[in-house]
Amino acid sequence: MKFIEKNDVEKALDYPSLIKALKEAFINEIKVPSRLHYDFANPKEGVDSTLLLMPAWQEGVSVGTKILTVSPNNAKYNLPSISGLYILFDGHKGELQAVIDGKPLTSKRTAAASALASSYLSKEDSSSMLMVGTGALSTELIRAHSSVRDLKEIFIWGRDKNKAKKAAQSLENEFNIKLVDNIEDKICDVDIVSCATLSINPLIFGKNLKAGQHIDLVGAYKPDMREADDELIKNVDIYIDTNMAKKESGELKIPLENSVISENDIKADLFDLTRELKKGRDSNSQITLFKSVGHGLEDLAAARLVYEKLTRS
Repeated sequence: MKFIEKNDVEKALDYPSLIKALKEAFINEIKVPSRLHYDFANPKEGVDSTLLLMPAWQEGVSVGTKILTVSPNNAKYNLPSISGLYILFDGHKGELQAVIDGKPLTSKRTAAASALASSYLSKEDSSSMLMVGTGALSTELIRAHSSVRDLKEIFIWGRDKNKAKKAAQSLENEFNIKLVDNIEDKICDVDIVSCATLSINPLIFGKNLKAGQHIDLVGAYKPDMREADDELIKNVDIYIDTNMAKKESGELKIPLENSVISENDIKADLFDLTRELKKGRDSNSQITLFKSVGHGLEDLAAARLVYEKLTRS
């Protein structure tokens, strides 16, 4: 049994390999039961934390589950909001193969899922991106999107200017990256907009969009959370990672309940796109939106890739 730490996870999960592994996982028959999602009171913070358990298996191949917590206020303690681990078993004999640091695994696979979607939904000549959010996931999203599109200009916005500056500095040797003071200053100029925040209220608005953009919404994972307003949601072509995105995130749940959009407005999920059952972008004027909440098959695919690479080495 291996315990695989952060640095080894990050080295093993290069984006071309991980995106390919996720694509194969969405095409193949991987069983993913409903995940267990528990909000628990955190009296010292005045806001709930969340416990997630996400199992998945491919029959005769591998079995695994992720256990993690999400604590929205951890930034003030200089701690990540996500903490957890992934437990990987052999799918034939049930042998424990690895315990893997769950934070980098989650960040990497989440970013890779967005990049996989972008390969179907963003314009092929996309060259600029606005990143809304400054957590650990934001830098991974930039790297992941740049692995499928030739991004020449990247802009980053965050409520905390110091965190935004640090995020930009961590990437300045890899990208042409600049800070922006206001989202509205750049959102209408870029090809891709990615949001990864814990915001309850919308941060991006339909009135600011332009034809041909791709919107990537990652952060809102609870029914009361939103990163985009109704005007944006009703004026884009919506794609999701899985059907859980309609139920778990306020991003779609609230507009669906308020009849701003209907189920028919959701064009496809990643199963449809990877299996070529439905198509993605079909014109340069189309505005596409991808909403993800994460899926157990992504974790299993990423964990298996880490384990296989480190075992071979």
